[in-house]
Amino acid sequence: MDSRLTARALAAALGGWRTREPAYEALADGIRLLCLDNRLAPRTALPAERELAGALGLSRTTVATAYRSLRDTGHIESVRGSGSMTLPLRRRELGRVAVDEDDIDLQQASPAAWPGLAGVMSETALDAASLVARSGYDVLGSLELRSAVAARFTRRGIETSVDQIMITTGAQAAIHLLASVLMHRGDRAVIETPTYPHAAEALREAGARLVGVPVTTEGWDLDRAVQAFARTSPTLAYLMPSFQNPTGRSMSAHEQSVIAQAAVRAGATLVIDETTAELAIDPRLAGATFVDASVSAHADIIRLGSLGKTVWGGLRVGWIRADPELIRRLVAARPRRDLGTPEFEQAVAARLLPVMPEILVQRSALLREGRDTLTAALRCELPGWRVPHVPGGVALWVELDAPLSSGLVLAARAHGVYLSAGSRFAVDGGHDRHLRIPFTAPADQLRRAVDVLARVWPTVRAAAPVSGGELLEAVI
Repeated sequence: MDSRLTARALAAALGGWRTREPAYEALADGIRLLCLDNRLAPRTALPAERELAGALGLSRTTVATAYRSLRDTGHIESVRGSGSMTLPLRRRELGRVAVDEDDIDLQQASPAAWPGLAGVMSETALDAASLVARSGYDVLGSLELRSAVAARFTRRGIETSVDQIMITTGAQAAIHLLASVLMHRGDRAVIETPTYPHAAEALREAGARLVGVPVTTEGWDLDRAVQAFARTSPTLAYLMPSFQNPTGRSMSAHEQSVIAQAAVRAGATLVIDETTAELAIDPRLAGATFVDASVSAHADIIRLGSLGKTVWGGLRVGWIRADPELIRRLVAARPRRDLGTPEFEQAVAARLLPVMPEILVQRSALLREGRDTLTAALRCELPGWRVPHVPGGVALWVELDAPLSSGLVLAARAHGVYLSAGSRFAVDGGHDRHLRIPFTAPADQLRRAVDVLARVWPTVRAAAPVSGGELLEAVI
């Protein structure tokens, strides 16, 4: 069944769309970017021209001209009496990955595979006979891998038994499964903004109403967080307290304590995403265990992680740590989505966990080179931008000197550099002044990408509408 988008929802998703003149092309660009980011699925019915014009404060002619531009580029089709609908992307634009050999894809914030992975896979393949002797359908996960994951939690000071662990097909699958079991339509969920966009999508898919708590490169807005828990009585909160995606910020002990205690008072479950927690770059700054034992004893905390950032994005193995009763509920609900994590990947993961200290040393060196290269290039080529220092994680959350993130992303695409605009990470609109730039790519690609950004940025700024000498900021 095709989905239908209201004018209000489209206006919120567009954020600061008015990045250039004429207005109809800026609007068309904004909708194109939503399609390219997969925020508008194929076969989504767009609002009627009059409805969208009213929501955006435009003339109907402007919207009609924007829709015509989108038809000309093959992004939508319009049928008399049925309205306009988004189309599947052309082959060149499938997915969200660059396609030409010289393209630079900075949309996926994942480093290349750990160099030793191929050897571990080869060793695991030697045990293929024992692996294929199993049924292959196991929604809980292999005992060997669950035991290894539980042992790693225990070494961190979080006493964990094997019946508290479930293996999933990556962290994204874990988030979807948790949302489907814990949330009911209309329940509220606290979530950071900006945040990992697929987590927000999973919660919305489960029917949740999202309550955003601001986080910046300086830290979490604790007053807003406490108010959000107290006023909305959320069912759960999804947080990334260590090297948060996209800001790279980690919670201080004080921030952890305040937020955890607010969750306890509200009776909310804390879902702690630890997929980036081990990606420390600066010495002695590995992501800390969320909340101390005195708070943990009272808080309802679920932890999830994966090997996607630490080992390889193509190794789809993740896990959930929760109380045994919730694990049983998750096992019962999982077959509606998938029938278990592949046996081979689990066997590979079980061999990798004992050598994680070695893996993390290599990852730290790789990410340090990328971070330092990207930071130096940005500060040299674009001195007007605010480039933060991050002690770990996978990306920089850069503040531009104008709210033109979407326009910049589209301009960079024309030169083979693929990025995600700041609005991609927003929960309720905004962040048009920010750009997430991962430093997981090779150093030479990062330098080339900054060169492109520096070349196109003056053109993007010059094309933006002005009022009294200042760039207009869209207000929805």
